[in-house]
Parts: sequence; structure tokens; C-alpha cells
Amino acid sequence: MKKIKAGLIGGGFIGAIHAEALRRLGYVDVIALAEANQDAADTLAGQLSIPKAYGNYKDLISDGEIDTVHVLTPNKFHFQMSREAEEAGKHVVCEKPLSMNSIEAHELVQTARKKGVVNAVCHNMRYYPLVKQAREMIKAGEAGDIRLVHGNYLQDWLFLDTDYNWRLSAEFGGKSRAVADIGTHWLDMVQYMIGQRVVSVYADLNTFIPVRKKPKVEAATYVVRDLGPDDYEDVTIDTEDHGTVMLKFSGGTKGVLIACQVCAGRKNHIEWELNGTKKTFQWCGEKPNHMWIGERGKVNGEFIKNPAIMYPDAATYAGAPCGLGEGYLDTFKSIFSDIYGWIREGKGMDEQKVPFPTFLTGLQELSIVDAVLKSGESGTWVDVEYLEDGGY
Repeated sequence: MKKIKAGLIGGGFIGAIHAEALRRLGYVDVIALAEANQDAADTLAGQLSIPKAYGNYKDLISDGEIDTVHVLTPNKFHFQMSREAEEAGKHVVCEKPLSMNSIEAHELVQTARKKGVVNAVCHNMRYYPLVKQAREMIKAGEAGDIRLVHGNYLQDWLFLDTDYNWRLSAEFGGKSRAVADIGTHWLDMVQYMIGQRVVSVYADLNTFIPVRKKPKVEAATYVVRDLGPDDYEDVTIDTEDHGTVMLKFSGGTKGVLIACQVCAGRKNHIEWELNGTKKTFQWCGEKPNHMWIGERGKVNGEFIKNPAIMYPDAATYAGAPCGLGEGYLDTFKSIFSDIYGWIREGKGMDEQKVPFPTFLTGLQELSIVDAVLKSGESGTWVDVEYLEDGGY
């Protein structure tokens, strides 16, 4: 069978992850990479053993061999690059958030429909096997009606005032940072599991470090450099370090999310708890193969990832036998398996039937972010204004 050929726009740590996960599928060739200039493209393509290197992303999009384009750049460029790829008839996989705001995201949804291309936003964290299992257990009624959803996504990579990255700037990352960058992963997971979408929010947003010291030299994400005082310049920060968001869901569930990037010792601590009328489910990304289950009047227990006893629609995403761990990198292989399997079979693009998060999902997440920003400014509950129906 003919292999599907993919091209990556952008590199960094996420580019290497996409390249590796795509190769694991066996029927996808990563044949091209584009970076900000030719030297950077040549260097990274060489490191990743990608045969074609482009110093201009437009040349990658116009490459007739490429079937699918992955947009892995700073958020500012997601809209332009994704739209151009759509217009060129390419399937598009875009890192989250899909764009800078819901207006841009809505245009990407409309363009994808017009061109008939497969489109996906990379909410890979819903692909942990036990997230899939929790969804199936909830659908089967094992938890009862979900009363409450609460949890957090905590990091410390921006803990110091000398920590700096393009995501700190609203110009490159969008007006929201903590909620849009990491909080949307949590929001996607919980909405996916309980089958309800967020309808109203009350947000408290804070920038704990209002002025940061920006290095005068470029540094990749998560790379620490030994710099002196003269190597920095002071920069005023216009995005939030933290957001606590109260949530109301379409099915009556209540929720609370804390997203924060300045919590000492927390690297990528994502955790959720679902409290139902029958059972409680709790899961943490640092122990992704374990899910705690609590009941009233019975011994509490732990569900250890085991495809032999999981619901069939969840076991599909557990590639290793019980006792063999699966983690973050495996979620990319799983989401790409869904996306590229759909492309391979030529099923078209029915947003209500595809098994992966689409640009419509990305639009809905940004609609929530818009409401969070309005609530943070007004100090009131704000209803989410969705530009499209459909969803979880």
C-alpha cells in the first residue's frame, strides 16, 4: 500500500516527537521539514534524518509529494500556515491552541470544510489509555451522574523571573497563556470523558511575575543556559502565570480547574478527579497507568492499565500488556494512528464521526478561552459563545 507522506513546519522538541511518532505507524514517511531559515532547516532535518529541508514553509506546502502538513510553530503562525496548507489541498495537523483566537479558528474550520481536507488539532492527552477507559466507564454508567470535576495542570518551567519563552508574549502566544497553553489539555480531557461541554466560566487570572528578564540570545523551550546579569533585558509580561477557573457544564456538572506555570517542583503535573453519584475516578499524568476508583461503603481500589479487562474501545489504545507502562510519547502515536488511519481509508471528514479532535474541537477550546479572558477582566460569570454546534 502506498505510504502517506508528511511534512513538518517547525522543529524544537515537539518536532522530534511528531517525527518519531509518525514513523512508528509504519505507513507514514516524514519527507520534509521547514524552519525559519535554510541553515536551521538543514541542521534539524539532518538531526532527524528527514530528506528535504526548506527555509521557507511555503515551499513545503507547495511540495507536490506531501499529503499532510504538521504545523508546529509558535501560536502566532498557526492560522496562516494551516489555512495556506488547507487551500493547497493538504490534510493538516496543528498543535494546540489551534490559533490566536476563536475568530481565526472558525475560519480554519470553514476552510477545511470547503476544501474537504482531514484536519486535526493535537490534543494528544485524551489518548492516555486510562483516559479512554474512564470515558467508556462513564458512558456505561459505572460512575453514575457526574456531579463534580476538578483538578489541575501545574508546571515550574517559568518559576524564575529569568525564565523566558515566546509563550510569555501575547503577540506570539495569544492573550491567554496558562489556561490556553496547558489548561486546554485538561479541559479537552474532562469534556471528552464526561461527554459534556463547558457552558459558563468564572475565572481568576494572575501574573505573579509581571516583569521578567529576557535573554538576549535565543534558547529553545526547556533548555537552561548559564547567563550573567548583562545577558538579560527587562520585559513586561502581558499573559497570565495562573488561572483558577470555575466551570459549569452542559449536563449540569460543576467543575474547577487550576492551571499554573510557576509552581516549584511541578514539571508537568496534570490531574483530574471525577465525582459521580456512584463512584469517583482520579488520575494523574505522573502515574498514567493507574486510575484510583473510590466508592461509599466499599474498599477503594486502583485500576491498573490492562487491555485484557478494559472496554474494547479503550483497549485499542493500550498497545502494551498489563505491567508495561505507556506514557506521553505513546499518546502521539495513538492520536496519529487515528488521524492517519482515517486518511489512509479515505473516509472523508465528518466532524461528528471522526475518532480524533478536529479543528472544530480547537475552535471550541478557544471559545472557552475567550470566555475565561472576559471573566478574568469583569470578575463575573461569563457564558461561552460557541460559533459552531457539535462537540463532546
